Amino acid sequence: MSILVGPHNDPMLKLWIWLGRTRDAMFKARMRELRKYGISARQASVLFVLKALGERATPTAVARWLVREPHSISEFMKRMEKAGFVKRVNDATRKNVIRIKLTNKGEEAFQRVTRLKSVHDIVSVLSEKEVEQTIELLEKLWYRALKNLAIEKRPPFPTMK
Repeated sequence: MSILVGPHNDPMLKLWIWLGRTRDAMFKARMRELRKYGISARQASVLFVLKALGERATPTAVARWLVREPHSISEFMKRMEKAGFVKRVNDATRKNVIRIKLTNKGEEAFQRVTRLKSVHDIVSVLSEKEVEQTIELLEKLWYRALKNLAIEKRPPFPTMK
């Protein structure tokens, strides 16, 4: 399917539009599925990052990984704590550092959101090789966006512990 983009049909702008449309549609499908469990997409993203970071989870680390402002993540952590998903605790050795830990409710929510079907159903149209290639391409775009934002420290993709 071809759509015209402006008078010059710029392929980079066309790609930008397709990335946005695809992300929006996938995000909407995911939100619809998460709604059944009373979890927002933003909460699900934070749960994933917290689980991956484990003991290293701080509001700053989460903000860095999600490319958000630390103060907005700190406020969001307060709301997630109020909802019972996380607990903020003082670091044992560094007094000015707050660690974020998943509560039992947060662990249960994480388990539910990782078993949802929409992501697997949508991505299943790609072969294993296409999935790997897409990840590689998106990583390149992500790192260039970080460079464009003058973000020097590149948070690695967290792996589950």
